[in-house]
Amino acid sequence: MTDLIAAKKYGGVHTEEEINFIINGTVDKSIPDYQISAWLMSVCFQGMTFEESAMLTRAMAKSGDMLDLTALGGNVADKHSTGGVGDKTTLIIVPLLAASGIPVAKFSGRGLGFTGGTIDKLEAIPGFRTSLAMDEFIGQVKEIGAAIASQTGNFTPADKKLYELRDVTATVNSIPLIASSVMSKKLAAGSDIIVLDVKCGSGAFMKNLDEAKKLAETMAEIGKRSAKTMSAVISSMEQPLGNVIGNGIEVFESVQILKNEGPEDLKELCLYLSAIGLLKANKVKTIEEGVKNLDKLLKTGRAYEKFLEIVKHQGGNVDFIENPEKLYETQFAFPLESTKAGYVNKLDALEVANAAKLLGTGRDKKEDSINYNTGIFLNKKIGDKVYNGDILATIYANSVTEGKKSREILANAYELSKEPVKIPDLIIETII
Repeated sequence: MTDLIAAKKYGGVHTEEEINFIINGTVDKSIPDYQISAWLMSVCFQGMTFEESAMLTRAMAKSGDMLDLTALGGNVADKHSTGGVGDKTTLIIVPLLAASGIPVAKFSGRGLGFTGGTIDKLEAIPGFRTSLAMDEFIGQVKEIGAAIASQTGNFTPADKKLYELRDVTATVNSIPLIASSVMSKKLAAGSDIIVLDVKCGSGAFMKNLDEAKKLAETMAEIGKRSAKTMSAVISSMEQPLGNVIGNGIEVFESVQILKNEGPEDLKELCLYLSAIGLLKANKVKTIEEGVKNLDKLLKTGRAYEKFLEIVKHQGGNVDFIENPEKLYETQFAFPLESTKAGYVNKLDALEVANAAKLLGTGRDKKEDSINYNTGIFLNKKIGDKVYNGDILATIYANSVTEGKKSREILANAYELSKEPVKIPDLIIETII
């Protein structure tokens, strides 16, 4: 192991045998943590080739259970987002693709940070079961075309161990290590088609376009070199996606979109990402054709019906989907009023996230509990005209103190200008 640390420290390229040795030693603890940590730091400084990253990813995936989805036939789809403020795309894309005849086997995680992950959002629906046995998970995809479940404890144990060490050694922000962490779970999950949504901006992990592009390209290359059909989209996270941030309130907005209502930016991104899935499954010849076909599924209600079907199969109370405003009923609501007129020039996604977290929408540690019904509704976003006294946003809180503090932070997220403002492009780049 000392030789491998030294080789990488001076910019060497590992063989597959060497990477397998490192990962096996990580899992069976034959290599001590301090040596793995030294190797991680070397990778952080020197990087990895695409082929090294792919070999590392495959080794991490094979360190635990590998799901066999051959019983579902070909073209099983999956998607991954690098996260962001108000990102609830999974709740919309999964039923959209399933309603299009593409099976979706989706494993999601819980959130650390300002809001919950997809699993937390779904658990805001009373009764919804996210912990499914593998035969039940595959059976549901076979029967209704989709399932969304929490990741099992047996997936990618090497990734869990490496992340623990990265978290305490300041090596989290290495692109090869981020990419292999994400993609190892995707390879273990067994889908054929993987669509990636890499966020870029103040509310994203990748703050600038160069970093976002490098991450997208690395993950796409890893997938291609591991016999997966890949594509990646770089989308903007300078302002929150959609109009709401929270857990139950994000399910509410997802239901709006599935009923062909709700904010246009969220609808645009979900249709675009889903259309790429159709294109990769050879269901359409262009992304534009895919968007048109999927838009019909929203207008006819078929996508909404598919989401209802998923909720029913996983034990969720459909009354909260048919009446989704019940998902964000709180004791208090605090409006944020504008003290001047103009146009929204800036809506800092990170500040909005901080305001939401004060309401208990997220967690710092895995064992922390979260509030399912609190959140923020943004009445005004970039480009919108504002009059003095207009409500910019509404905070839904269960505590007066938390609500008022959240409103103070949220006020700092808004910046107004006297002149009209162009709405920033949502979709920045596509890697097909």
